[in-house]
Amino acid sequence: PEGPNIGLISSLCIHARVNEFGFIETPYRKVKNSRVTEEIEFLNAEQEDSFIIAQANAPLDNKGHFVNDRVKARYQGDFPVVKPEEIQYMDVAPNQIVSAAAGLIPFLEHDDANRALMGSNMQRQSVPLLRPEAPLVGTGLEEKIARDSRTLIVAERGGVVDYVDASKIVVLYDIDENSTEALISFDDKRRVEYKLTKFFRTNQDTCINQRAIVKPGDRVRKGDVLADGPATDGGELALGRNVLVAFMPWRGYNFEDAIIVSERIVSQDVFTSIHIEEFELQVRDTKRGEEELTREIPNVSEDATKDLDENGIVRIGAEVVEGDILIGKITPKGESDPTPEEKLLKAIFGEKAGDVKDASLKAPPGMKGIVIATKLFSRKKKDAESKKEDKRRSDALDRHRRKIVTELRERLAKKLDQLLAEDKSIGVRDTEGNIVFRSGTQFKENTFQTHEDIEKLDYSADWVEDKRKNNVINKIFTNYFDRLTSIEEEFRHEKNKIQLGDELPPGVVQLAKVYVAKKRKLSVGDKMAGRHGNKGVVSRVVPVADMPFLPDGTPVDIVLNPLGVPSRMNLGQLYETALGWAASELGVKFASPIFDGATWEDVQNQLKEAKLNESSKTVLYDGRTGEKFDQEVTVGHIYMLKLSHLVDDKIHARSIGPYSLITQQPLGGKAQFGGQRFGEMEVWALEGYGASHVLQEMLTVKSDDVTGRAKVYEAVVKGENLPESNIPESFNVLVRELMGLGLDVKLD
Repeated sequence: PEGPNIGLISSLCIHARVNEFGFIETPYRKVKNSRVTEEIEFLNAEQEDSFIIAQANAPLDNKGHFVNDRVKARYQGDFPVVKPEEIQYMDVAPNQIVSAAAGLIPFLEHDDANRALMGSNMQRQSVPLLRPEAPLVGTGLEEKIARDSRTLIVAERGGVVDYVDASKIVVLYDIDENSTEALISFDDKRRVEYKLTKFFRTNQDTCINQRAIVKPGDRVRKGDVLADGPATDGGELALGRNVLVAFMPWRGYNFEDAIIVSERIVSQDVFTSIHIEEFELQVRDTKRGEEELTREIPNVSEDATKDLDENGIVRIGAEVVEGDILIGKITPKGESDPTPEEKLLKAIFGEKAGDVKDASLKAPPGMKGIVIATKLFSRKKKDAESKKEDKRRSDALDRHRRKIVTELRERLAKKLDQLLAEDKSIGVRDTEGNIVFRSGTQFKENTFQTHEDIEKLDYSADWVEDKRKNNVINKIFTNYFDRLTSIEEEFRHEKNKIQLGDELPPGVVQLAKVYVAKKRKLSVGDKMAGRHGNKGVVSRVVPVADMPFLPDGTPVDIVLNPLGVPSRMNLGQLYETALGWAASELGVKFASPIFDGATWEDVQNQLKEAKLNESSKTVLYDGRTGEKFDQEVTVGHIYMLKLSHLVDDKIHARSIGPYSLITQQPLGGKAQFGGQRFGEMEVWALEGYGASHVLQEMLTVKSDDVTGRAKVYEAVVKGENLPESNIPESFNVLVRELMGLGLDVKLD
């Protein structure tokens, strides 16, 4: 990446692994007597160099012998053509030379390396959509990657779905209650509840949300997907959407890689995504006194604080726009001379009124969203009321712990009774060596349920003649004590939380957080891309009626510029477009693994089967006039992603804002609410035009002439002529720099 941590990102190849010595190694199939075996060996780069290795897609017969008498191979960085007898190893798969990201690009073999690199990088920047859709044309890796990402919820064993709602799935797994596994387990293996993650913020401000894809009564097998995560669809990776594309110019609006989009894409939320932003405000203990979260903020109208609770935090569900108060905070004022208004307020309301000032957190420019969650973290208070509340919560926790431990003990007793009913004891002692059950005692159905100190029994010794049952007893007790320890640990952690309060940085008394969700539809200025490095910016959202349409009246969704293909040499997008059209018409999905995928003949055969033009071209009609275009146009379905370079995050304007302390020039960047830089080359442009007054204004009153800019503002307000400009502050900085070098500069 560029920026401060510049460098290369290395990705591990598909099938590769790091061995115990820290070297990367990759698998090969062993070749014995010119026959390829199923034996797999991992070799590192150094070992691999000394063997002759055949390509993964070299043709083999059904016995594993090479079909051709000359085989392309790899040896010491060269690519000789050798006899089958000379070959020692064979690659396991054609895609093992690329990473997972590049392995997701169909027809990668037809793309230039630079564009393939962009394609694999841009897949990482895609935004999880509100309604994701798996690609019509993939490489077969999509499901594997989705599973390995751990964003899916997968069935552990066979069973039946018992209950489903938006936040949880309950599965009743098939388990024999009398089996040893059920007997020794203290976790409920039969009825398992899966909690779904709902609208959780990521570091990129996007949204993690899991959706159930099963219904109550569904039968599931081990490994079946129960819930989709962000950017997955039916257990497959789904970073974008399949859209109907036409490669043609459209009134110049798709010049230089710009993208024209149909209004349908926006109105039907095809590329809509949810973004969650976090705002936080710290309450500190200052020298002048402690700050306070409150809704009683001085000089603020009742309307502005209507959505705040007693702690000054905005309520969940409130709609917030730019300038709204998210967290209300007041901070003590300094010891300055009070204004006449403050004196009056003090006289009326007493001491407190003028001593605090508003330090609330307000929604930033361009914000429009819904508050979905709030959090308040506080340091422990030492007053009597707080101690009383802590005691109450701690007692409630203890009661709950005792109840759970009692239930666990009852389960232990039932399990022992179930296992040992009608068996004879050969002598059971407790941990201190005292005899509890004499040898020959017959166990009944409730022997252990009526026994008091069941945990004190010595389970390491044999209880009965049956060796298997003694092993089971040992496992039952071991699992019981493991479960007991984890319960105690959990409750100890909760208790510590009550006693210690939340961990906050030094000097911070409280920390409030507000999460705001925004729904972002696709808009002009958003960056989009395909999987072949074919990126562009949306230049226009066109009404459906004005989009070019197919002979059957179907309007296209998106128009790309055909000039974006030849010079970029990423022909994979054309293969994908053609095969995608066939897939859409036939109602199927295709997987075309890289370096071993469909040829153009295969694509043409599918187009023929779908009764489409074999070149994937068709007559198109202009939606605005209804007339036919002069030439046939390449049309098909392409997989497009919306990338996380959204115009709402980049658009920025400034009127009056903060200035740098030293140079007194406006700050730069959206985060600082900065101005636009008028640099050296822009100055040359104004000099070239001879616009001397505009240039002087740019370099003085619009920048760092401190007194001049105040006077200009005054003149504008009063409607007077603009005053002369003064010396810019940056000149004074230069003079002081020279003074620091021992040169005394005086102005005449």
